[in-house]
Parts: sequence; C-alpha cells; structure tokens
Amino acid sequence: MDSKKYNNTKLFIGIAKAFVSFILLFFFVYLGYSLQLENYIRANKQNDYLVFIIYVFAIGIFSSILFAPINFYAGFYLEHKYKLSNQTFAKYIIENIKSMLVGLVIGVPILLLFFFVLNQFNDLWWLVFASAMFLILVVLSQIFPILIMPIFYKVITLEDEELKSRITKLAKGAGITVKNVFSFDMSKNTKKANAAFTGLGKTKRIILGDTLLNDYSKDEIETVIAHELGHYKHKHIIKNLIFGTVSSFLTFFIISILYKNSLIWFDFENITQIAALPILSLWAMLIGLIQTPIGNILSRKYEYEADKYAIESTLKPNSFIKTLNKLTDQNLGDKEPHPFVEWFFYSHPSINNRINSIEKFVNEKGIIEMQYPSENVFSPERA
Repeated sequence: MDSKKYNNTKLFIGIAKAFVSFILLFFFVYLGYSLQLENYIRANKQNDYLVFIIYVFAIGIFSSILFAPINFYAGFYLEHKYKLSNQTFAKYIIENIKSMLVGLVIGVPILLLFFFVLNQFNDLWWLVFASAMFLILVVLSQIFPILIMPIFYKVITLEDEELKSRITKLAKGAGITVKNVFSFDMSKNTKKANAAFTGLGKTKRIILGDTLLNDYSKDEIETVIAHELGHYKHKHIIKNLIFGTVSSFLTFFIISILYKNSLIWFDFENITQIAALPILSLWAMLIGLIQTPIGNILSRKYEYEADKYAIESTLKPNSFIKTLNKLTDQNLGDKEPHPFVEWFFYSHPSINNRINSIEKFVNEKGIIEMQYPSENVFSPERA
C-alpha cells in the first residue's frame, strides 16, 4: 500500500537523520574538531558573542549542505512521487528560503540570549533560560496567526456565511467567543487537508485549509472544527502549557547537570566554552528519546477526548468517521501502523483505533446521527 510505504519511508528518514546527526556531532566534539573550529574563529574575531554566532552558523551551514539531498528527497521528491504536493521546484526553494529567514529572525536573538544567560548565571543558567523561553513561546503563540502565518499563506476571512454561523455556534458551545473564521491557501503547497485552532488571547483564530473547504461537506467540516474545539473545552491547551513548562524546566535542569559532569570526558573545563556547547545538544537528543513517547501518550489521550467532544457537540458520529477516513486517505496516513511505532512516534492515535473508540463511545451513549437541514440527501447542493 502506498500509505504504508510513504509513512515507513518518512519514518526511516527521520530516524536515520537523527542517528547520523548524533554520531557526527559526537565525533565532531570528541575528535577535537569543535575546538579547532572555535580556535580558528578566535584567530580572526575576539568578541565572544561574535565567535559564538559564527561558530553556530558554520555548523548550521555544514549541516544544511550535508542533509540537503535527503531533505529534498523527503520534502519534495517523495511528496510528488505520492502525488501529495502542488509545489514546483521554484516554490519549494522559495518556501525553504522564507522558513530559513523566519528561523534566523527568531533564532538568532534566542541564541544570543542563551549565550548571555550561560555566561552571566553559570550553574543557574537553566533556570533563567527556561523562564525566558516560557515567555518567548507565549509571545510567539500570540503573534503566530497575525504575523508569522501570513508570511507563508494568504489568510482571508471565510466567505461561507452558513458554515461560519455553524462554527461560531460550536465555538460558543465550547465557551469561546469567535469574532471571525479564516481560511488559508493550503493548496498552494499540498493536496493534504487540515484545520486548526491557533493563537492565544485576542489572537485566537479558527483557520481552515482551502483543501478542506473544497473537498468536504459542511457536516464533515463541522466535526473537524468540533474536534479542535474539544481541545479547548477540555483545557488541553492549558494542560499542555503546564506540562510543557514543567517538562521544559526539568529537562533544562537535567541537561545542565549532565552537561557539567560530562565536560571532563571531552577535556573541557568550563560550561561557557563555545566548543563544548554541542554536548548540550547530545544530551538533549538522548533525553528526547525518553520524552517523545511520554509526550505522545498524553497527546493521544487528549485526541480521544477531543473526538468524544466532537461527537457530543455535533451528534454526527457517522459524518465524523467518514471525515477521519477521508482525511487519512487524502493525507496518505497509515491506518494501522505497527503498535510500537504508534506508541513511540504518533502524537495522534491511528485512524483504526480512533474509529473503534468512537464506535464504542457512540454505542455506550446511544447517540444517533443528526443531520443539519442543509446537508440532508434532498439538499440541492448535494443533488
């Protein structure tokens, strides 16, 4: 099956890249190349912050060149091979350049902040930097819908008044006041479909991909939005924020201890030495192996809860099941991945497990499909 081959290939590439990155970074430090690079830069520049940025850029450029072929294969060739992409090669390059520039605008100040905190607070750097990152992520979440997303997509007000009315009503039932609903030109890059609830505070927005609007009925779209609103209703956003914050502080603390105690293995003495900093990334990768399945277990739990809310709020279980199957087929998802793969890598339950859960819930609650008047079989637009 194409979906199985597609997903297994993407998974293999992701694992291979992570493994190769870890091995190369380890030997880059262990064999002394990291120290050589720092010394070479210091021979021409004396300012520590400038040396640090040049050092990071040098590694970043090397990594980009090294992984460019596999990134092209996974991001462009594979997507076209399985007929999922609408991008030309030129658009692929442009989108990657935009991503790189946005990454630089956001990433460089964060890197400089990190280096400043490391030098100023020494052993307590983890506490100060984790606190700063919490504030930064809150700000980024607020500005993403209004400043960052429009860089990549054309975001416009949803024109379908009936659908907008339905979504507004659903949002009100979930305790959210929605001033407007938006769509974006997802089809410029992909044939996949999606919708999301994004932003924080006054920037909260419901956004729908044009692929979803074009290929799905109002009933089907309604169930997708109800699912997204279910995350808000069950306070998953707040819970994720709390879990993420605690996890972030704990992770930075553990990394700081491991980093300091492992410096001697590589003949380093000071945590502020630039050539030693890749050791932080090595520990972060290893800790990520533990965090990934834990975070995904929690995420899948939230997805099941949001599914149940979608059923209770719309009373359209059949439409929702149909939508999940359509989305999985359209996005070429693996309906039945290996149990270990799902447990370790999947933030969402497999489609088969989701449908089984929905059917069990519907039977327990005795829920019967309710059709909206405009969506019945005699509707002119469905004739």
